[in-house]
Amino acid sequence: MQVDVFDTTLRDGTQGEGISLSVADKLHLAEMMDAFGIDLIEGGWPGSNPRDVEFFAQVRRLNLTHATLCSFGSTARKPGRSAEDPNLLALLASETSTVVLFGKTWRFHLQAGLGLSEEVYAEIIRESVAFIAGEGRRVIFDAEHFFDGYSDDREFALAMLKAAVDGGADTLVLCDTNGGSLPQDVARIVHEVKALLDTPLGIHAHNDGGLAVANSLMAVQAGATHVQGTISGVGERCGNANLTTILPTLLLKMGCKTGGDIDLTRLTEFSREVSEVLNMQPDSWAPYVGKSAFAHKGGVHVNAIMKNAALYEHIKPETVGNIRRVLISDLSGKSNIDYKARELGFKFSNNKDGKSRELAQWVKNMAYNSYQFDGAEASFELVIQEQFGDYKSYFELAGIDVHIYSTKDTLPRAVATLKVEVDGQTEHTAAEGVGPVQAMDMALRKALVRFFPSVAQVKLVDYKARVLAGSGGISSKVRVLITSSDGQRSWSTVGVSENIIEASWLALRDSLSYHLYILETAKVSQLEEHRL
Repeated sequence: MQVDVFDTTLRDGTQGEGISLSVADKLHLAEMMDAFGIDLIEGGWPGSNPRDVEFFAQVRRLNLTHATLCSFGSTARKPGRSAEDPNLLALLASETSTVVLFGKTWRFHLQAGLGLSEEVYAEIIRESVAFIAGEGRRVIFDAEHFFDGYSDDREFALAMLKAAVDGGADTLVLCDTNGGSLPQDVARIVHEVKALLDTPLGIHAHNDGGLAVANSLMAVQAGATHVQGTISGVGERCGNANLTTILPTLLLKMGCKTGGDIDLTRLTEFSREVSEVLNMQPDSWAPYVGKSAFAHKGGVHVNAIMKNAALYEHIKPETVGNIRRVLISDLSGKSNIDYKARELGFKFSNNKDGKSRELAQWVKNMAYNSYQFDGAEASFELVIQEQFGDYKSYFELAGIDVHIYSTKDTLPRAVATLKVEVDGQTEHTAAEGVGPVQAMDMALRKALVRFFPSVAQVKLVDYKARVLAGSGGISSKVRVLITSSDGQRSWSTVGVSENIIEASWLALRDSLSYHLYILETAKVSQLEEHRL
């Protein structure tokens, strides 16, 4: 069965809290969605705000190769006025070949909100659809609150659908606008409506009950051939149905096809690129595309996936452009250590089992002492290198002094004085920062740049400090996680101490040590290739 994929990120998605898109953002996303293979893109509501009017004026210049662009708006407000209704005229002015009109299908809305009779409102729907269709546009009718309306008054809800069909609607989209319907009810109602009407049906589900994806899939199973949703599930209140979950499920598990040539191996990358434009952090726990979707932590699980990944993975991660990850923690066993060492390219000696078990126990002890390596894989890679490789320390701390100063006329500042040793040479430097961590970071890179010029490119991009629960009060341990970047890659390191300055120093030390280790590894690899 073919299913039309309808993306409403640019319209319904922007109604989500914290989501705001410029015209340039929306144009960029429209191009991305078209290239990915989305069938229909709902660009916005041109009758509601100047930004959407401008978007539709500019989007005509895009060379969309597959997707159909849609404008969205409401039916006319009064009967007999469709030809002069400002909203309908704005939809025509958007010049989209497809228009989405929404109308009420829950009698409660007429009684509590609009104050119109059933006959009058049915005529408004019919006239509005007929007016837009009469201008040569395809009309998709969004039946707002349909599942609540059908459960409350079946005949009224169906009468509103029939009015849209009489007006010339091409597709009827049944909307779970409040997001509270259950999958079995959605399936039953879609099945019943399909038996009564010949017009193709669609589904538009919200996630207020956490069931938007399930409701969408059940609607398809019951006969819907049009699915609406947003990338990453953004949208009003708890969001819309998440297309990055729906798409692979439809294509991989339900045997459906879409109108576009969707390459699922680009799904993870696509979802993260959209998140970047939306200025939101990708959901690590999202199905299929999340960073943790194929992450394994328990030793029993890792031991199993080393034999056959299908034992704990429902699909191969590369199918959706994701990767398998093995995490290191106090739940790790020998298998976790073996997997990570092999992943990092280390060759074991004959006593690998003993070394692996020894390191696994070391990890458990470190975790007991509050270290967390599943969020700081660079620190763990240095540990692996020390245990299995020929790791050398690039620099040693000979002394450190950090103090804070302020005056009545200035904000507090921090000064860090460092003495480090590199290959028997001592470098003594100082740097000032807005806080002690920035001061230490600047002083350390200042001290090392003479020996390792590349450290000038390393930037601290994220810093998290967590006071760990315990009975120590102000002397409780602090865990610091640092993310650094050299402009091409990023990595995370960890430090733990009862002193936040020391914990920060340990994480900073590992950060630059890891950078130098990666740089040296790359040079050795290039040299070996040259020799070959």
